[in-house]
Amino acid sequence: VGHQKADWVSIHERICQLLIPIRTSLPFLLSEKERKHGAEQLVKRQKYIIHLAYSAAQEFVLGGKHKEAIPAALHALRFSTEVYGSNSVQLVPAYLLLAEASTGVGHLPEASKYLSQAQWIVLRTPDCSVAVQYKLHRSLGLLCAAEGNFEQALCHLANDIYLASSTFGLKSIETCGGYFHMANVFFRQNKMDIANSLYAEV
Repeated sequence: VGHQKADWVSIHERICQLLIPIRTSLPFLLSEKERKHGAEQLVKRQKYIIHLAYSAAQEFVLGGKHKEAIPAALHALRFSTEVYGSNSVQLVPAYLLLAEASTGVGHLPEASKYLSQAQWIVLRTPDCSVAVQYKLHRSLGLLCAAEGNFEQALCHLANDIYLASSTFGLKSIETCGGYFHMANVFFRQNKMDIANSLYAEV
């Protein structure tokens, strides 16, 4: 019951009516053209649900409601898998959100599992965009910091900053997040001069 309530609050209420046409199978005696149109409509609906679920999960994470974000992020992942396949780079954003939400509620083993899955997909995708790669390194850095592995965290955050700045520029908002998280790690290490310098950069 607790899980159902969390799912309802998180995302199900928003997508409940949208699930009905998706879960309803097409009539058997349809022409090829009608079947093709039905399949296209199904994918369109699934992509819309992915967008809704991902946006809801992102909102919850940004609002610090990590527990509420998990069911929505799981729906985004489930439908992304149905639409794009289980090895598609399109799944990485949902995995990263799940990792961040899991870290936020203190479920570090689950976060590590989601990040491993995302990392595996990125490594198998030679033309993976830099936007996805820098976000992956940021998530890995945040997990390492949560685990108290500060040196590894700084290594991932340095990669995050390098990738983001090479694409968006040193003074971009995208790069700024990496500086901020790196400053937090130095702060936790009591290296206040470096931390303050990075906070000033942010």
